[in-house]
Amino acid sequence: MKKTKYIVSGGTAFAEQEDLQKLSEYAKKGWLLDRFAFLGYILKKGEPQDLQYSLDFQENADDEYFLIFKDAGWQHVCSEGNAMHIFSAPPGTKPIYSDIETIIDRYKREKHFVGKAALSILVAMVFLLLFDAMSLYGWLPEAVGTISEILLAISTVILVFPGLPYLAYQRKLKKLSNT
Repeated sequence: MKKTKYIVSGGTAFAEQEDLQKLSEYAKKGWLLDRFAFLGYILKKGEPQDLQYSLDFQENADDEYFLIFKDAGWQHVCSEGNAMHIFSAPPGTKPIYSDIETIIDRYKREKHFVGKAALSILVAMVFLLLFDAMSLYGWLPEAVGTISEILLAISTVILVFPGLPYLAYQRKLKKLSNT
């Protein structure tokens, strides 16, 4: 019998609650969250547990950050890039975010994090467009333009990963602001 299992994520910006609910259902079957994986999660086989999961975004989290969650009854499960953290707790434990203001603050932090990545890619794309245009006018060798076009296509694909979550968090913030 396999000791680990990979499950696909719906994307934390798009299907956070669905992902966390799915992880809770797997925990009841003995498949416990072990770590983040590319576009998903790795679960490991263990004893069935009734758990709820919660996601938080905090760059450069320190020991005090994790202690706050521990004192509130939440156990740290895993982190990705020292910015995205998943915690677990028994059902009935007070949610990490229980009021609109803290939820808005969290979404702002997440939006800021992915926004920095998206902006970096956009700046690189502007330079690639300039290099391509300069090669079209003969100011740079044609090879530079060709390479710029290839890198621009790759950058466009990469931009999807921080760009779409940025827009999703923007939409969530707008919806929360209207309530």
